[in-house]
Amino acid sequence: MGRLLITIGVILVLIGIALTYAPWLVNWFGKLPGDIRIERPGGSFYLPITSMILVSIILSVVLSLLMRR
Repeated sequence: MGRLLITIGVILVLIGIALTYAPWLVNWFGKLPGDIRIERPGGSFYLPITSMILVSIILSVVLSLLMRR
């Protein structure tokens, strides 16, 4: 359990560094085909369906690989 928490922490730090110093690496996220965006004068609505499916697949693969050991 300790190694998993350390690994997750390191991954979060790396993501934070990437977002801070190289935001162009992740500016595609949230703009994928299938993400629903409705903008009207009264307000806006955003539902990132495709982006969340991609995150779910990546997390499933990573956690599957980490839990095998």
